[in-house]
Amino acid sequence: MTDVVVGLDLGTGGVRAIAVDLQGQIIAQTTRSYPLLTPQPGWTEQNPLDWLEASLDALFGVAQQLNGHRAIALGLSGQMHGMVPLDAESRVIRPAILWNDQRTGKAVDAIEATIPQEELIQRTGNPAITGFQLPKLVWLQTEEPQAYARLWQILLPKDYLGYVLTGESVTEPSDASGVGCLNLANRQWDTDILNALNINAALFPSIVESTAIAGRLKSEIATRVGLPAGLPVVAGGGDNAAAAIALGISSSNLNRGSLSIGTSGVIFAPCVRPIPDPKGRVHLFCHVDGGYHLLGVTLAAGGSLRWYRDTFAPNIPHTDLMDMAERSLPGARGVLFLPHLSGERSPHLDPDTRGAWVNLSLAHTQADIIRAVLEGVAFSLREALEVISAIAPVHQLLATGGGARSNIWLQILADVLQTELIAPKAEEGAAYGAAILAMVGVGAYPNLEAAFKMLPQDSNVVQPQANLIYEAGFKRYKLLYDALKVVR
Repeated sequence: MTDVVVGLDLGTGGVRAIAVDLQGQIIAQTTRSYPLLTPQPGWTEQNPLDWLEASLDALFGVAQQLNGHRAIALGLSGQMHGMVPLDAESRVIRPAILWNDQRTGKAVDAIEATIPQEELIQRTGNPAITGFQLPKLVWLQTEEPQAYARLWQILLPKDYLGYVLTGESVTEPSDASGVGCLNLANRQWDTDILNALNINAALFPSIVESTAIAGRLKSEIATRVGLPAGLPVVAGGGDNAAAAIALGISSSNLNRGSLSIGTSGVIFAPCVRPIPDPKGRVHLFCHVDGGYHLLGVTLAAGGSLRWYRDTFAPNIPHTDLMDMAERSLPGARGVLFLPHLSGERSPHLDPDTRGAWVNLSLAHTQADIIRAVLEGVAFSLREALEVISAIAPVHQLLATGGGARSNIWLQILADVLQTELIAPKAEEGAAYGAAILAMVGVGAYPNLEAAFKMLPQDSNVVQPQANLIYEAGFKRYKLLYDALKVVR
């Protein structure tokens, strides 16, 4: 009987559960979806009970595919920053407020009026940010005081799932550092911040290591999903950190980070010590391996291209759009695109900024417009990478996500970022990383470095080419944000 480990990733669009053998092969997988709630403009919520039902169904689906394999652990990952408020009877008080919710602007101002932004950055690695969990809690305190009065505990999405599965209320540093009140130096809740905000630290769960066994699968849950009662459930990691583990990215190799081009674009750079950007322009979080990582985020990366296609070219396949972009020249014949369609995170931290095309003429073609979108996303990511590189330089980026499957976009990104890109043979994401963490958690591997040896080797290396047109275009691009602020 072959041992397997189950990894589960609780995403925004749905949940993915996989079973992985100890040689790294996926032998079963299932996905389930659930709705996104938008009760008001700028609000995004989900019902944690929807997460729970979908997750249990996904685990049952995986268990049905095991065919004699024996599950020895379950590892968790999930969307970060969400707020799940529970009462003393462990009931969900209200729908979870998600990572991309923007209702908390006044709460952010209130936090930084109490704790200066510079001090917040030094303690937590980040300023107060609308998407983080702490501003959501302050919002609940002021806007829904009756709900706040019932509050017994506040959990992150994956940790809520872990609590239901095991009855144990814990979190781990990679997810906790996206709450907004984790002291990065000691990796514990910062009671000075919480006391200043009149928030009881007991509302937050205890913190264990990412590879620690958070609890064991309750018998009634085990019966429903078809997994063994008492199965060790390993704490796991936030989705970005778990996805980095799936790529073999750790604080032991500081030259290599990752670049994800999905709906958003994310640059992930590991570092040994918690050194934040003094202005908070990029995120600093704990990594699951005991180190730290910097994140630069462009909110609409692949999302910009999808918006273009849905709005202007709904009948043109994605591959044809890329072919058209190749007909334009580097620099898109002078057209610049600002990809701030969802506001922007790095380096501007501005939810109200908006996108634009600039320098259009009658001579420009659809090919120029599309190429400008690809280049604009690359310029945006370079702004973030320049901030990251001053703290934690990386010389290689493992490129993942839908955008990384486009050869032209990969070359544009390599040339603009002036960084070697590597597109891995396999890209299994956060659920796979959660499974690796679970393997280490139950001793199947002695540490993460040993587990990384089972990962497939690199492929499709894209070398950066020097291009003065991109350098000139980037200088002009950097002027756009401040110039367009005037018209808002």
